[in-house]
Amino acid sequence: MTASRSVTLRGAGTAALVAPAVADDETTGTRGSSTWRTRALQVASVAAAIGLWQLLTANNVRWWLRFDTLPTVTEIIREFGKQLQSDQFYVDVGQSLIRILTGFGLAAVVGVLAGIVLGRSGLFAAVLGPLTELARPIPAIALVPVAILLFPSDESGIVFITFMASLFPVLVSTRHAVRALPTIWEDALRTLGASRTDVLVRVVFPGILPGVFSGLSVGMGVAWICLISAEMISGRLGIGYRTWQAYTIVDYPAVFVGMITIGILGFGTSGIVELAGRRITRWLPREVAE
Repeated sequence: MTASRSVTLRGAGTAALVAPAVADDETTGTRGSSTWRTRALQVASVAAAIGLWQLLTANNVRWWLRFDTLPTVTEIIREFGKQLQSDQFYVDVGQSLIRILTGFGLAAVVGVLAGIVLGRSGLFAAVLGPLTELARPIPAIALVPVAILLFPSDESGIVFITFMASLFPVLVSTRHAVRALPTIWEDALRTLGASRTDVLVRVVFPGILPGVFSGLSVGMGVAWICLISAEMISGRLGIGYRTWQAYTIVDYPAVFVGMITIGILGFGTSGIVELAGRRITRWLPREVAE
């Protein structure tokens, strides 16, 4: 009797151990199928948009919008292939990437540090806060005349505009994240005898990471907008400059190649920022999609 009861309990324990594993496998399979379904929908939506574009432009449709004046998808693909065989294309892409990484990198460092200081220091908030709020609404592209007068070269001016474009989204998001931190965390650490440095390292930096990466993601998008605009106005190299040059000589397929290249570069750099944010903040709890 005792032996049989022991076997029954062992069997029940084994079943209890196996059941979660089966449930985990089912959950993993559900997530995988959901991910593939989402990817398929994304690809289908892009393919449908491309197909509609080809249909409207190839048939010279003019119904309020003049699709007969735009290049077809096949013309753009042909031009893209030609550009990919040109060294100038890679020089322009490299130049734009150098500018965006320099300006955005500086803005990330300055914006995070300034946001922490403004969020934690009443003195700095009183001194620099009004200047920040006055400068923040000014579009970075409006600073092109200032950049031309202030910097000795167009290159420095374009990097400055890119820096200013991405600075305020990072700074404001960081400042709000610092102010949103629960004070009980810092109080608990100080009760245990922690120094100000310990509070910054153990509470402030980890706690503001989601807000920081949110600002970095927005800042990257704004930086690309202002970089391309600055290259069109005062650049000599870069994707923006080459796209505007194609427009001035009425080479519309090349214009769309430039636009598509800008979109791909912006999508890629923003994706890198978001991926870095997910990896660095992977300790945060995530909602499980059903």
